[in-house]
Amino acid sequence: MDSYNSPTTKPLFRGTQIVWYFFSLLEALLAFRFIFKLMGANPEAGFTNFIYISTWPFTAPFIAVFPKTALHDSVFEWATLLAMLVYWMIAFAIVKLLLISKTVSTPEAAAKLDEQDRHSE
Repeated sequence: MDSYNSPTTKPLFRGTQIVWYFFSLLEALLAFRFIFKLMGANPEAGFTNFIYISTWPFTAPFIAVFPKTALHDSVFEWATLLAMLVYWMIAFAIVKLLLISKTVSTPEAAAKLDEQDRHSE
């Protein structure tokens, strides 16, 4: 059975799409946060406040890692950049984990193992 006609291919594809969708949404929100902080956006404005509140749980674990770099109202928030990197790594790992369960034929598996063996030498 080739992997293109496997009953697991479509659900795996959808699963990876869902992971990348949620990751992209989170990255967009974090990018807004970073830009708003950098540009000194008014935290009392509705949209700015929404972005800060919705992204806080995702940046909070990283706040103490690096100091903020501030100049007047402008803040270069390193924690947001670190959060973006960490969440990208998590999304990438989840997708790779999902792909491990992909159906693979014996010839495909043998070819991949040979390729891995060549790269490990």
